[in-house]
Amino acid sequence: MSENGDKQGSALGRLLRGMARERAWVLLVLAAPMVMMLTFFTLMAMESGDTVNRPAPVRVSGEADIGGPFTLVNHLGETVTDEDFRGKAMLVYFGFTYCPDVCPFSMQIMDLALERLSEEERAYFQPILISIDPERDTVEQMAQYVSSPAFPDNLIGLTGTQEQVAAAAAEYRVAYRRSGEGDDYLMDHSSIIYFMDFEGKFYNIFAHGTDPETVARGLQDFLEEEGAS
Repeated sequence: MSENGDKQGSALGRLLRGMARERAWVLLVLAAPMVMMLTFFTLMAMESGDTVNRPAPVRVSGEADIGGPFTLVNHLGETVTDEDFRGKAMLVYFGFTYCPDVCPFSMQIMDLALERLSEEERAYFQPILISIDPERDTVEQMAQYVSSPAFPDNLIGLTGTQEQVAAAAAEYRVAYRRSGEGDDYLMDHSSIIYFMDFEGKFYNIFAHGTDPETVARGLQDFLEEEGAS
C-alpha cells in the first residue's frame, strides 16, 4: 500500500475509534438515569423491617402506567376521589409536612411556575400534595401546611389511612419508606411532580429540581395542545 494510502487508512481508523468512543459515551449518559432509578428501588427493597411501596409494572402498550383511582381525605376533612378533579389538569406531588427541604422546595417550584401563567391559564391547573406520612399528617396538620404563602394559593392537601395512602402511591408508582426512630423520623421518597391531564391520565413528569420557567412552559404547551389557550 502506498504511503498516501497508509495515511488515509490511519485517519479512517482514528475516525472510527473516535465514533465508537462517542457512541459509548452517549449510551452511558442515556443509561445513567435508569440505572440510578433501579438502584434506588433495589436498595429500598433490601432494607429489612421497612415497609416499601413498590412501583407497579409498566403497561406493554407503550402508555405509561402512572396514575389511577384513589380515595383520600382533603385538608378540609372531606372524602375525595380522583374523579373530583376531572376537568382540571392535576400537578400531583407525594411528600409530607415534616419534610425539612425537598417537599417545600417542590411546592415552591409549583408556585413560581403557576405565577408565570395568566390568571386564566392558572385556573386550568390543580396542585395537589398527597401525604406519605398519614400518621402525623392529620387533616389539621395538612390544612396548616397548605396555607403557607410560599405555596400555590389553591394547593390541596390529601391524607388518609395508611392503606389509602399506599394504594394511591402504588397507582403513581411512588416509592417511600420511614427513616429513623421516634417522633422525629423522616420519610425517604421519590421527588417528582406528576402532570395529569383533564381526564386524570398521565401526561408528563417534572423531575426534582426542574426550574419554574421550564415547568411553566410545559404547562402552557399543554394548554396549547388542548386548545385551552
